[in-house]
Amino acid sequence: MLITSLDNEKIKKYTKLKEKKYRDQYNEFIVEGEHLVIEAYRSGLLEEILIEQDEVTLLNAPITYVSKEILEKLSTLETPSHIIGICRKRIEDSNLGNKILLLDRIQDPGNLGTIIRSSKAFGVDTVVLGSGCVDLYNEKVIRSTQGIGFHMNIISRNLKEFIPELKNQEIPVLGTKVEYGEDIRNLTSRDKQKYALIMGNEGRGVDPEILEMCDKYIYIELDHKVDSLNVAIAASILLYELSR
Repeated sequence: MLITSLDNEKIKKYTKLKEKKYRDQYNEFIVEGEHLVIEAYRSGLLEEILIEQDEVTLLNAPITYVSKEILEKLSTLETPSHIIGICRKRIEDSNLGNKILLLDRIQDPGNLGTIIRSSKAFGVDTVVLGSGCVDLYNEKVIRSTQGIGFHMNIISRNLKEFIPELKNQEIPVLGTKVEYGEDIRNLTSRDKQKYALIMGNEGRGVDPEILEMCDKYIYIELDHKVDSLNVAIAASILLYELSR
């Protein structure tokens, strides 16, 4: 099948997927480029491939050939790829595991993508996106994760309601705070077996009400000339230490 018209109903629908409200409505999202299409295929999320006429793919998935103009219409890249994937959102897993990362109002797509990749690298079982976080299926987040997010359990919750549920499961909640905190390097092996670590907004940190709900505070020892770290870097360091 070849589609060349920008007025095609299917293309009109897929164009809407650039907006969060339509991604939520249709429960679908777009990935661009061969690598992300392959990762979506491997994770079982790929529903359809849109590929430029005269190009080929070896993936065993429904294929629609389209014109270059249509790919440009659907793309958010300066130089559009010759292949786009239409994917369904990942189903949440109710089994959270013992190592959980809670994110409070992370708004930069690059930061969220980096945090997700570090979470996978350092053994996190579930990432929880709190209210106010950037959309997981934002095209910049997807590109930043390089498809790693397709292979992780990532859920969305109201953290003020969710944290008490974790406490009922006897999962200790860790927050970052120098005052009354413990150097992350001094945690015991037992401390690292089960935890829910909270990381907060780039400019404002963790909501004070949420921070008050923590069972323990930890911090990263820094040179006195450095006031703070980017949230993605800080999360990566903390998760590395918790995985040791």
